[in-house]
Amino acid sequence: MSERYQEVEFVVAEASGRLDKTLAERFEQLSRAQVQNLIQDGQVMVNGRLVKSSYRVEGGETIWIKLPLPEEDLETQPESIALDILYEDQYLAVINKPAGMVVHPATGHTTGTLVNAVLARWPEIAAFSESGRAGIVHRLDKETSGVILIAKTEKTLNDLRVMFKDRQIHKRYIALVEGVPDAPDGVIDAPIGRDPKQRKRMAVVRDGRDAVTEFHVLDTYSGVSLLEVFPKTGRTHQIRVHLAFIGHPVIGDGVYGSRKQQVKLKRYFLHASSITLTLPENIEPLTVTAPLPVGLQNVLDKLPR
Repeated sequence: MSERYQEVEFVVAEASGRLDKTLAERFEQLSRAQVQNLIQDGQVMVNGRLVKSSYRVEGGETIWIKLPLPEEDLETQPESIALDILYEDQYLAVINKPAGMVVHPATGHTTGTLVNAVLARWPEIAAFSESGRAGIVHRLDKETSGVILIAKTEKTLNDLRVMFKDRQIHKRYIALVEGVPDAPDGVIDAPIGRDPKQRKRMAVVRDGRDAVTEFHVLDTYSGVSLLEVFPKTGRTHQIRVHLAFIGHPVIGDGVYGSRKQQVKLKRYFLHASSITLTLPENIEPLTVTAPLPVGLQNVLDKLPR
């Protein structure tokens, strides 16, 4: 093992199958074989006990893991990076993340991330947040833009975690997809897990975790459709995987869609347009909206009918 490590402790929200599979899905930088080695070496405990890789995670367990860090990985440093702050109060801030920005530091992306920027803007967050997290409890893919919540206090951080677990936070996305769905409204209820053939990808798989996505067609053009999308669960790459699964991949997504899409984009046409939540300190729900980026609006304006 590397001499440098990070200890992480978290509670599993729901049943997720084998322990090694659960950890490999949560920590994308680790292969399943690496996770199995950590478990065998006693670097993982469930509810304070050493267990085997085959342990079945039922939900509610506290898992502790000692994660090896790459040699080049240093403690995340604050960086003065401009942030588009959509909303801020004493408890939280809401950021409009641009496409191209990575949320959390990882191998190959140790600087220029949203976490680096948040630590510079609100240095007090470092006192209570996990290293490399900076008060952020959800994420957007690098090439997806839009709203992200930042907890400014430890209580708010814990409240947000519970609210996400209980599905009390509602997100709306805008997506441009290939083709035209058969119906103006739809629900995609299909489990998502690691693609057994390509570990870095996700896929609809029989033994995956439950995943539900609702969508509504806002407009149609020549061969493409504009959707509003409402993920009811928070699986990795959920919207992209689900829309590709029903035959309507997101424009610009070369991973789950065709590389020969009729609309050429260097990013995904996927934008987290709004988020709604009610913190315990507030009576009324808070909805924060991020306008569609100019570049995406320009694409819509040029589409033929």
